[in-house]
This record gives sequence, C-alpha cells and structure tokens, in this order.
Amino acid sequence: MHLLEITMRLSLQSDYALRLLMHLAINNTQLVTINEIAERYAISRNHLMKVANLLGRADLIETVRGRSGGLRLARDASKINVGDVIRETETDMMAMECMSSDSACLISPACRLSSVLDRATQAFMAVLDEFTIFDLVTDNAVLQSLIQIELLDA
Repeated sequence: MHLLEITMRLSLQSDYALRLLMHLAINNTQLVTINEIAERYAISRNHLMKVANLLGRADLIETVRGRSGGLRLARDASKINVGDVIRETETDMMAMECMSSDSACLISPACRLSSVLDRATQAFMAVLDEFTIFDLVTDNAVLQSLIQIELLDA
C-alpha cells in the first residue's frame, strides 16, 4: 500500500450498527425484529444479531423477548452520539501499524507520521461527535420512506 492510499474505513460492524440505530429511530413507535431489519437491508441476520447484542450491552438498544418482541432504542435518538457508536463498534482505529505502542517499525521512535495520523483520527472522530442518530433521520423523508416498516392494521 502506498502512503497516499491510506483511508479511514469503518468496519461492517459500525455500518450495521448505524443502520440498525437509524432504523429503530425511524420506527420508534413499534418494536422491530432482527429479521425485518436484515431483510430490509439484505444483510446477514447472524451478523446483525451480533451487532444488536453489542449495542444492547452498550445500553443503546433494548431487546424485548417473546412472541411479539423485538428491538427498540434504549434512549431517545437525540441522546445517541454517532462518535460514541463508532467507539463502541470499532476495535482498531489505527490507520497504520506504526501507531501501535508495540510497533515493530524501525523508524517509529523518530517518525512524525504516527502523530499526524493520530491527529487526523481525532479530527475524524470530532466530526462524528457533532451528530446524533436523531440528526441522521430527522427531516429526511426519503430515508424514512425507504426504511419505514408499515404499521400493521389492528
């Protein structure tokens, strides 16, 4: 990889977590099942279950068990910060191996690149910290129409 090819890339876990949270925010008047979300996005049910488990442990979503169970946000969407979600779901935010404390790179002790990349990562996270799940879904009619689950007539 060339130095200029370095990019910040989030994992599928972060992608699925944000989609799951936005989906629950839009469908906040009802419980939504893992199967409904997996089908709507055409993504792996098993992977989505792992993400839901992680978000549940982080107190971002609640799981209601039983025949008419499902998922819902554990708090208002305006209280769920996008940066915090990424911190929960990303296990490694290092852009390069040299940013690790146990770097094997010969020039690590004198290299300034790791501090530059660290600042870039901090700036990236600072932007994400400016937004909540509420910000991503509010006044977004097209998004709402794409992922709104039709309420069943009683």
